[in-house]
Amino acid sequence: MVADNGFRDVFYSAQDGLKLHARVYGEGNSGLPVVCLPGLTRNARDFHALAEKLSAEGGAARKVIAFDYRGRGLSDYDKDWRRYDVAVEATDIVSGLVALGVEHAAFVGTSRGGLITMALAGTRPTLIKAAILNDIGPVVEGDGLAQIRAYLQRAPAPATLAEAIEIQKSVHGEAFPALNDSDWERFTAALYKEEEGRLRADFDPNLLKPLKAIDLDKPLPTLWPLFDGLTAIPLLTIRGENSRLLSSRTLGEMASRHPAMQQIVVPGQGHAPLLETGNLPKEISAFIKRAERSR
Repeated sequence: MVADNGFRDVFYSAQDGLKLHARVYGEGNSGLPVVCLPGLTRNARDFHALAEKLSAEGGAARKVIAFDYRGRGLSDYDKDWRRYDVAVEATDIVSGLVALGVEHAAFVGTSRGGLITMALAGTRPTLIKAAILNDIGPVVEGDGLAQIRAYLQRAPAPATLAEAIEIQKSVHGEAFPALNDSDWERFTAALYKEEEGRLRADFDPNLLKPLKAIDLDKPLPTLWPLFDGLTAIPLLTIRGENSRLLSSRTLGEMASRHPAMQQIVVPGQGHAPLLETGNLPKEISAFIKRAERSR
């Protein structure tokens, strides 16, 4: 049954038995389903506003599935932090789609979610009928990753949502001048849960261990072979104007390898643009509709 909040919570088992969670919007809609995959420490709540719009769009309404990876949101934490890995998480998404009876979909991947989308293009290409990469590509800029790691390692624990919002503004405000107060509140609230009267980041702290293990003094491996798996399908890449993770140079190379790739540069936002803001929902919806017609 769909709750008053417009979605159904679904729990399923990963191949190793871990209980994982997804939100399903627009259960009975018949259009091409949309699979939403969040960033490293984010969760399904990031896509709530976008999912509401895509699943209630008149004649173009479609099912939208937003996943919590293991160790995030309502999914179980993994006792072995080494399994917080893109390949493992890609397999988890496949298990979830099998449980939900979804054979193919349009994928929306923000940051980590885009890496998972590229991984799936290499291992399960028939799953992906269209892809939207949100501020991620086959080259991850080391200084951007270093900035993310540094923040996560020293992130303070706010006592209230208001305090949490001020922290997010102080850290990310320079890269996101386009956001208004409601954007900041929505973005920040999705990152936390309340436990024992205090806010806690809604992810397993052990997620930072794989991040700490990356040697940023060495060039990061590129993922062009994985990206090449997307060149046969409709692709939209979204880049924040102020992104430090996806460079303009990489975006240009992506376009040269996938000449039909569409791209949007979002003014006044960094890594990663909020997909429910401005005209992005309409542009995402229009892209998916075109991809659906081309199937």
